[in-house]
Amino acid sequence: MFKIKGILTTVFCLAMLLTNGVARAQESQDTLFISLDTAIEIALEESNTIKIADLTIKKTGYAKKGSYAALYPNISVSGSYQRTLKKQVMAMEFQGQAMEIEVGKWNNVSAGVTASMPLINAELWQSMKLSALDVEIAVEQARSSKISMISQVKKAYYAVLLAKQVYDVYKQVYDNAAKNLERTEQNYNAGKSSEYEYLRAQVNVKNAEPNMYSAMTAIDLAIWQLKAVMGVDLEANIGVVGNIDQYKDEMLAFSIMSENINLDNNSTLIQLQMQEQQIERTVKMTKYHYIPTLAASFSYNYMAMGDDFKFKWYPYSVVGLSLNIPIFDGFSTSSNIRQYKAAKNIMQLNREDTERNLKITLKNYENQITTCMKNYAAAESTVEVAQRSYDIAERMYELGKATLLELNDAMIGLVQAQLTMSQAVYSFMVTKSSIEELEGNDYTSK
Repeated sequence: MFKIKGILTTVFCLAMLLTNGVARAQESQDTLFISLDTAIEIALEESNTIKIADLTIKKTGYAKKGSYAALYPNISVSGSYQRTLKKQVMAMEFQGQAMEIEVGKWNNVSAGVTASMPLINAELWQSMKLSALDVEIAVEQARSSKISMISQVKKAYYAVLLAKQVYDVYKQVYDNAAKNLERTEQNYNAGKSSEYEYLRAQVNVKNAEPNMYSAMTAIDLAIWQLKAVMGVDLEANIGVVGNIDQYKDEMLAFSIMSENINLDNNSTLIQLQMQEQQIERTVKMTKYHYIPTLAASFSYNYMAMGDDFKFKWYPYSVVGLSLNIPIFDGFSTSSNIRQYKAAKNIMQLNREDTERNLKITLKNYENQITTCMKNYAAAESTVEVAQRSYDIAERMYELGKATLLELNDAMIGLVQAQLTMSQAVYSFMVTKSSIEELEGNDYTSK
């Protein structure tokens, strides 16, 4: 009975692997495999994050152009019609007699053109510079979004490579378990293995299946996350090329000293500096409120009135200058200046705190990278020992000098060491991406 169960189990496992293999082969024919650089290039074109940043720049640019409109003449055409419902009555005395006279006409019509423009307005001119700085801030925010998005793409890409590596390890565990089951079944049928070892071999195969299927699911989820970050259709069939171990040489050759990291291009610090400049210009603009303003105006109008609609039009026009000299505003301007100066001091303190926190973060990244290198070195030596241990246990098991339990223990040690190596490389690349994001250097395709 156990023999029949063993045969059915083996056939079932082989059928499952064959089905999955055919499905994945068919899928691979329709799948677009991309490199990391390609993923980043696609994200730069398709990501909503980049599109939103570009639209924000355009919106701020339009606002800047709108502020410049105040320097041009403001021209308008107006017209009005009034129907008198009851005429105004004027009372007077004429030669000692009281008289009441209705004045006005039943219909009153006017039309004209007016124009005005500022000639001297220092506060307005300073606001132009403030609008230009708004555009610069929007551009820097867009750059920050781009740097952050690229970092997210890299991390998502590395997550897919790690998921693939984990799957390969668990697939190897499953294949070894299936091979051991077949070998144990032969020994059991020949009377060389106990029923316990045969049952244990079946259990090992069953226990290996969930890990392998979970790893397959993890690959799909990681790819979905990558597609979401890239901004492509979630139903698109894409895959990644390479494996996580290809970055181990980069990790081993990497050297980091937090004090040597340059934060001059850090977008957060740059934006804080721009905000300080924004406050400085706002203070200057507010001070210009004390400066007199001069504006020119022009008006050309036609007016007509009558009791019927047979009008006779009478034109009139004026041109003038308007001078405004601020004298006293209830200390409003001086209060605003003090408020802006306090805001500038707050901004400077925030920038100092931000710079300290960034340095702490860099130090933490340095420690993480050092830990990754140590973990990889320890796991690498462990893998060599674990592989030798497993090979010896496998040969001893074939000779009947070791139990299946000892063989499984050797396999577990080998798997743990392999996963530790891959995890160390993955953690290094993720941390390295975070450092590049913190430095704020622009992406250049390779």
